[in-house]
This record gives sequence, C-alpha cells and structure tokens, in this order.
Amino acid sequence: MRFRHYKGGVYEVVCEAILEADHTAVVVYRGQDGQVWVRPRASFFGTVDVEGTRLPRFVPLDPAPPDPVSPDPAPGSAH
Repeated sequence: MRFRHYKGGVYEVVCEAILEADHTAVVVYRGQDGQVWVRPRASFFGTVDVEGTRLPRFVPLDPAPPDPVSPDPAPGSAH
C-alpha cells in the first residue's frame, strides 16, 4: 500500500515487522528512490505538528480494500 508523507514524498509499505532488540512493532517502507526505511509503527501511523496543526505523518494513497459483502438473504426470508 502506498502512503504520502506529510512533507510530500510517496512511500510503499514493504511489510510490518518486530524489532529484535526490544520487540517494537515497526513498518518497513520504500521511497520512490528505492531507499528502504524503518520506523516504529506508532510513529508511522502517528501525527506531527506542522505550524500548530496536527497532521497524520503518512496518509494512505491507495483505497482501502472493500468490506466483504454480506450474501443476499434468501428469497421470502425476513430482513
């Protein structure tokens, strides 16, 4: 899934992982230049203060997958 950083760069999440040293959940992501980065998950999905306004550090660019559709009720059954 791709995300836009609050400073404008576009990054693709490679995977989520666990940091061996202290078991922190991290996000591994790649920039458009191919550089690979690792950031704690809480920081990746957290917010930053920009000129007094709280903004998400990363905003998803790709649409979220659709929710599973419930099957239609059988004909004649109560809804």
